[in-house]
Amino acid sequence: MDDTYILAALVALLAVGGLFLTPRSGGVEAFFNGKGPDGRAPGVLTLALSQVTTWIFARSIMNAAILGFFYGIGGALAYAAYYLSFLTGAWIIRSLRFRHGYDSVQRFLTDRFGLTGAATYDFVVGLRLLSEVFANLLVIGLIFGAAGTSAYTIAILLVGAATLGYSLIGGLSASIRTDAAQMTLFLAALFALLIAAFGAGGFEAAPILASTPEIENPGWVLLAVALLQVWSYPLHDPVMMDRGFIANRRTTMASFYHAAWISTLCILAFGVLGVWAGLNKLDGEGFTDTLSRLIGGGPTLLFNAALIISCMSTLDSAFSSAAKLTVVDMRLAKPTLRNGRIAMAAFMIGGLLLVFFGAKDLFDAVAVSGTASMFLAPVVFFSLWMGRTDVPLWSYVTAFAAAMAAAVIYFLEAGGYSSLMTALTGLEHKYSKLLVLCVGVLGVGCGAFALGLAMNARRGQAATPH
Repeated sequence: MDDTYILAALVALLAVGGLFLTPRSGGVEAFFNGKGPDGRAPGVLTLALSQVTTWIFARSIMNAAILGFFYGIGGALAYAAYYLSFLTGAWIIRSLRFRHGYDSVQRFLTDRFGLTGAATYDFVVGLRLLSEVFANLLVIGLIFGAAGTSAYTIAILLVGAATLGYSLIGGLSASIRTDAAQMTLFLAALFALLIAAFGAGGFEAAPILASTPEIENPGWVLLAVALLQVWSYPLHDPVMMDRGFIANRRTTMASFYHAAWISTLCILAFGVLGVWAGLNKLDGEGFTDTLSRLIGGGPTLLFNAALIISCMSTLDSAFSSAAKLTVVDMRLAKPTLRNGRIAMAAFMIGGLLLVFFGAKDLFDAVAVSGTASMFLAPVVFFSLWMGRTDVPLWSYVTAFAAAMAAAVIYFLEAGGYSSLMTALTGLEHKYSKLLVLCVGVLGVGCGAFALGLAMNARRGQAATPH
């Protein structure tokens, strides 16, 4: 049987399974807040697997493997470092929800920085969700055919429609319930894929560990970028944050910590697979061609199956988070099932527009999103963890402006639309430029917060009678 038909059958199986697992009752609470039809929150295992499968999405698998393929173990570790976000995300939720008592990020930001705080956050989060829909649909299309072909277009439309179908019925509750089943299938595919790779021979630890010998290799540079971005990255990811407000404290914290090690190991496995392929590639050979030559058509089919499973699990989570963002958090409409479903459909249409008329670089979408999120790092450090309530609005706006400027600059530099940073710094590789931008954003943002607090302290001292 042709691989295309097998993958199409997998899509149909996942869609039918999604419909079967989707709760038929539960109302608004289940649709927007993830509770079961009986009002109960998911347990530790269900919530942890939901966290993992929504973060090991199709784009992540491809990015991890390709970064390992081109930059060796440094590239694989760099992408895996982003999954430390589960640890920082756990600490953010612990402080935001269980220390300060907030039930959403928007309410916290509104209390600290007014409507400007919530509006800027919603803007970045909305872009993040659109990029999730876009990137996963793009990967699906490329699995079935080259960009622009009929197979590419049909696959995107059918997979998107199938995932949207069961998401429209159950919302966040459906997403969480299907995630556990999808993650089980994903782990089975990954395990079989690794067995095939080991069985192919030449899979040795020493060459893989020594595959990035130069300290200036872009893989190590990207690792430094990831270690700077993980402090703010989880806060701007609504899929992760939404799952932090469902269960009790013990279940929530345990789910984040288990998701951290499970997801890191999974993404490292794909990264190392990419490193192994890179060490054995022929001149002019790309990742997928190398992998097919090394392990054959059957295991490559498993790799594509893992991509499809992770894609559909991420899409349903993005749709449910989009509904919650627009209807519950932003309050753009009454919190009804109908309005939630309209929001899902709108984000689906937006993602399709980006696929057919937007950019095609998968990692650049991650890098731009991660850079834009860095205005939240000083919010986490000063307002959340230090508990400071007297940060002036201008400090927050300064951090936001710096992050947006850096994200735009990186997008222009990475896309070849600008070479300003090369002229100013002498740096050629886009990841080196990204590191400079991230250090600058973090410095400007934290500096603005510290300066704002210092100025407020001086005013307080001046106003105090001696």
